[in-house]
Amino acid sequence: MSKVSTIKLVGVEKAFGSQQVLRGVDLTIPPGKLTTIIGPSGEGKSVLLKHMIGLLQPDRGEVWVDGLEISRLKGKALNEVRKRFAMLFQGAALFDSLTVFGNVAFPLREKLRLPEPDVTRRVEEKLAQVGLSGMGHKFPAELSGGMRKRAGLARALVMEPEIILFDEPTTGLDPLMAKTIHDLIVAMQRTFRFTAVMVSHEIPEVFAISDWVAMLKEGKIVAMAPSADFQRSTNPSVLEFISVGGPAPLASALPGS
Repeated sequence: MSKVSTIKLVGVEKAFGSQQVLRGVDLTIPPGKLTTIIGPSGEGKSVLLKHMIGLLQPDRGEVWVDGLEISRLKGKALNEVRKRFAMLFQGAALFDSLTVFGNVAFPLREKLRLPEPDVTRRVEEKLAQVGLSGMGHKFPAELSGGMRKRAGLARALVMEPEIILFDEPTTGLDPLMAKTIHDLIVAMQRTFRFTAVMVSHEIPEVFAISDWVAMLKEGKIVAMAPSADFQRSTNPSVLEFISVGGPAPLASALPGS
């Protein structure tokens, strides 16, 4: 994971039917750092992440990864770019029918087709790094919420990606376990120096773990700064959001928001 990557969005717009979600997002993600995107619920933060990895294509605008414009790529060309990414979804997105070992091994077997001794070595190494040594035989249903998040993180790490996207990785966890998962993400990012982008509603906890913080509101990035500077922002939207301790749920959430 020695190579670090820059992601840049230029004028990205996205609508679902008549509902305009992204209204011209301009955002540059610093390479080798942990950037957290915050903002009110239902504003499209997860939609933004999916544009970065090419799961969604913008209606207008461009998405760049290290000088390559990826938003119009398809097929093999897009898959080549995605090999540089991993994504940890809200629910960890584990396969219920596979053991923890099988879940973590899945991308190695499907994408790299490594010999089984190499698969075993890498899977056991990643399970140890996330505190799941000896748990590879268990199935997701046998794990606590926190352990499922750890297993999802191990699977994200096993391909040794340059970029990892975290979509609200502590959703559904109690405050103590949420802190544990946050600390683990920070430790892994500091160790392997991948470019990390996290969507989170954990205010003010994210300020202690993030290098940079950006705020998405009304379809645009309204503020972005190093974490310490962000907390001192005089932007009214930032002040209002921080003062209430995070997002107020909207009546209807956006698709994938």
